[in-house]
Amino acid sequence: MEHPELYDFIVCGGGTAGPAVAARLAEDPSLRILLIEAGQDNVNLENTQMVGGWSLNFDGPHDWNFTSLPHPSTGNRTQKLSRGKFLGGSSAVNGTLMVRGMRQDYDDWEAMGNPGWGSKQMWQYFNKSETFHPEPGFNVDWSSHGRHGPIHTSLHPNAPITHRLMESFVDKGMPLVDDMFASGTTAQGCGHCARSVFKGERMTGGQYLRDSLDPKKRWIHPNLTKVFGQTVSQVLFDDGFRVVGVETISSSDEKIRYRCRKEVILSLGSYGSPKALLLSGIGPKEDLYEVGIQPKVNLPGVGKNLEDHLTVFVFYEAKQGVTTDHLFQGSMFDKARDEWRKSRSGTLSRSHFGIFAFTRLDERLRKHKLWNDELRKSQVATGRDPMGLLSNQPHVEFFTTERYAAPKHYENPPPEGRSAFANIIELFSPRSKGYVKLKTGDPKDKPIIQHNYLSDPLDMLVYAEACQLGAEIVLEGRGSKDLVLGAWPPEDKHTQFNSLAQWEKYIRENATTCFHPSGTCKMGPDSDGGAVVDARLRHHA
Repeated sequence: MEHPELYDFIVCGGGTAGPAVAARLAEDPSLRILLIEAGQDNVNLENTQMVGGWSLNFDGPHDWNFTSLPHPSTGNRTQKLSRGKFLGGSSAVNGTLMVRGMRQDYDDWEAMGNPGWGSKQMWQYFNKSETFHPEPGFNVDWSSHGRHGPIHTSLHPNAPITHRLMESFVDKGMPLVDDMFASGTTAQGCGHCARSVFKGERMTGGQYLRDSLDPKKRWIHPNLTKVFGQTVSQVLFDDGFRVVGVETISSSDEKIRYRCRKEVILSLGSYGSPKALLLSGIGPKEDLYEVGIQPKVNLPGVGKNLEDHLTVFVFYEAKQGVTTDHLFQGSMFDKARDEWRKSRSGTLSRSHFGIFAFTRLDERLRKHKLWNDELRKSQVATGRDPMGLLSNQPHVEFFTTERYAAPKHYENPPPEGRSAFANIIELFSPRSKGYVKLKTGDPKDKPIIQHNYLSDPLDMLVYAEACQLGAEIVLEGRGSKDLVLGAWPPEDKHTQFNSLAQWEKYIRENATTCFHPSGTCKMGPDSDGGAVVDARLRHHA
């Protein structure tokens, strides 16, 4: 079916970024904008708004339910790669944590041939997007926060376990810098991160389309049309290979074509955007021929360069009275949900992560021949360490929970009368790269996703050292050493580990995605053979 309306811009994807782009374009009242989202409007999806409900979106109809291929480096396990399928998308299926990269990260982007993407410009846009609501006594860096943006952010009321673990991080060489996760200048320290939470509700990308302060949640832009329940299947070209629109498939399998005068913006995520390009004949020609698609543009980088942050949840049993487990045990979860529904308050009005820390691992890594051999090569070639980092960029992040909170958040908690928490270790800047490919030429088929997690031995070395340090922080740090009763569950033995080999095995058996995929439509100049888009995000011809 050919849709009768002609738009100026078509934005594909109503997740984290698509609504922001659509809303900015719609500020010009002379333009007609179309936003296409495969899922539904989230206004009536409780678990996308209830802060503590985010993991309840996993595995159901509001999850794309992607999976990765198994890989030996992660025990040949298949990773579940949840992505949000509704307005707001994946900004509503993770932990509300507003952790920016280092300023050096963005300056690196600009230095790679991407003008306008350096830290000076990026911080202006970060701040423009935000309205920050600090607590009294918090040492705010107002140069790194906004006061009038659509995404309202706030701080988290910490449980006793968070204060105690903060002491342990400081004790182990990570000084407290309150606002370090907004300022982007501290590579070694611990602090508090803002949450995308306001008055008991989580903020998502959908906030760009509605007034966050409007209790009726009315749409803002009359010249912005929203279409739900339609999946973009391909980009449409005219005879001169100029993009003129998109084709979608509705939930009833009807094909609909939308046309535009100016541009199509693909904002379908790190798995969905390369899939749409490949289905449109844009990508590595050998991958396209493999599934019977005639290449229109041979663009080798489409779907390549896939990166993600791996996390390992390491659980400890704690003495009673310091965690918030008791607020979820027995019938307490149902009571908490009722409280949230009535007043947007209570334990489900906030996330359950505690203190955060960045650190480098130089001294620990210098003990290893593998690291030192690669260090000599990388310093000569780039002046950086083997992970591609400078001294003002951390190797890993630690963040803690205030109760037992597994990746699925509410599965297999401790019984009443017992408590647990996690120290979560996240690997930054992995050397291992994966890919996204088409399984078939049918747009209804999910793509093939292979992350190749930890396939580079240096990634495993850095990660094992980080996990060992994480154990030392919890078990030896002055704030927490007297609170820990052992591993959780009790049959787990990680509190007795005394070698990196034991941690490597633990990582292979337990590491999982932090839901941070990126890189499959790499930005860079035309001279970069792996780049897909230029600094203005236009795909290379």
